[in-house]
Amino acid sequence: MNKQNCFKKRLLATVASTITLGVSFSSSITHAENYSNKLLLTGGVSQVEGAAGGGLTPWAVIGGYGTNNEIGGNVHYTYAKTNDFQLDSYGVTLGFYDRFELSVAQQSFDLSDLRGKVKAGLGADAIGRDEIEQTIIGAKVRVLGEAVLDADNWIPQLAVGVQYKKNHDGDFVTGGVIGAKKDHGVDFYLAATKLLLDKNLLLNGTVRMTKANQFGLLGFGGNKHDSYSPELELSAAYLVAKNVAIGAEYRTKPHNLDNTVGGAVDLKEDDAFDVFVAYTPSKNISLTAAYVKLGNIATVNAVGANYGKQESIYLSAQIGF
Repeated sequence: MNKQNCFKKRLLATVASTITLGVSFSSSITHAENYSNKLLLTGGVSQVEGAAGGGLTPWAVIGGYGTNNEIGGNVHYTYAKTNDFQLDSYGVTLGFYDRFELSVAQQSFDLSDLRGKVKAGLGADAIGRDEIEQTIIGAKVRVLGEAVLDADNWIPQLAVGVQYKKNHDGDFVTGGVIGAKKDHGVDFYLAATKLLLDKNLLLNGTVRMTKANQFGLLGFGGNKHDSYSPELELSAAYLVAKNVAIGAEYRTKPHNLDNTVGGAVDLKEDDAFDVFVAYTPSKNISLTAAYVKLGNIATVNAVGANYGKQESIYLSAQIGF
């Protein structure tokens, strides 16, 4: 069975098991339009790692439109195409009683362009694959505040979260080309979200403890740094209409990997930035488009792979239930 079919089977199994888990908690999950009293967009969209929030960073909000006696959730697909790479992410997010969130995301990172350049330039297939795959299982708990009910005071909504990440190409990411220390890791984060209803503004700050290289797609830890580092993630969204928001995000990332293969491969990690627009025609559907700047991902100057300024078109669709 080829790798693509394995990926699809793993994804289907992940989605099916997560939906089954949610349904086992309640037999009364119905369409969000029918059961939710939450405001549009206050549940966030699907973050690239599966949690509810912005595109780059998780927020303190709980996914779905379920209130404190309801269960909600969504499925999502995200597509991001940079100058030289492509990321596809599929996932499921479930919110329980506006208190607890469970998410699963499956990522596929296409590096066939880099592989082709390295193979042509070196005469050897040093990469040996067209894509890297990763599974992310996340959980989040709201510990203080309520974004809508506390909109008229200074208290933000606070949540703590965890994301377990498993890279399925461990032989590559821990090998000589990349040099990561592990093919799996756990991120921990604290998020604070403040909704200013009178100003149509949402602000979020997240502090993440992580060892992940490029969100985990290039493994965890490296030859330069192999301990947890605190990273800051900021988001701001402005509601221009009741179902349209525009905003921006900034996410710092660790710099665990130095040059590898005798200095031929530059894996310096840059911070990420995006500007986005989110549109929610109904509580069942959310669409997000963004421009994302990722900086360097992997540069091999010797073969003409000058990949130091990766910019991305980001598209995401979310369907709630």
